[in-house]
Amino acid sequence: MGLPEPVRLAGDGSWLLKVWAQPGAKKSEVAGIYQGCLKIRLGAPAVDNKANKALLRFVAASLALKQRQVSLKDGHASRQKTLLIESEHEPRWETMVPADASNQ
Repeated sequence: MGLPEPVRLAGDGSWLLKVWAQPGAKKSEVAGIYQGCLKIRLGAPAVDNKANKALLRFVAASLALKQRQVSLKDGHASRQKTLLIESEHEPRWETMVPADASNQ
């Protein structure tokens, strides 16, 4: 079984996660796959970088990583973002990526 659809191997110990962010939701949660991205609703507004910070915190917590291991690589002012995940061991994607999003 390969990586889930929104995940790409970026190098030794690093992965790229494509995210579609939806700020201003009631709570932060994964909402499935949208346009090849992991759709994440964020309980933070899209002002003063609050949504981006909430996204990084949410993804790090969901993957049981430290915040410094998750960074915003691309899409600072866009809903479509690319996150860089750095970890000695491959994250357990199933903790946040729906099972039907796996590449075969």
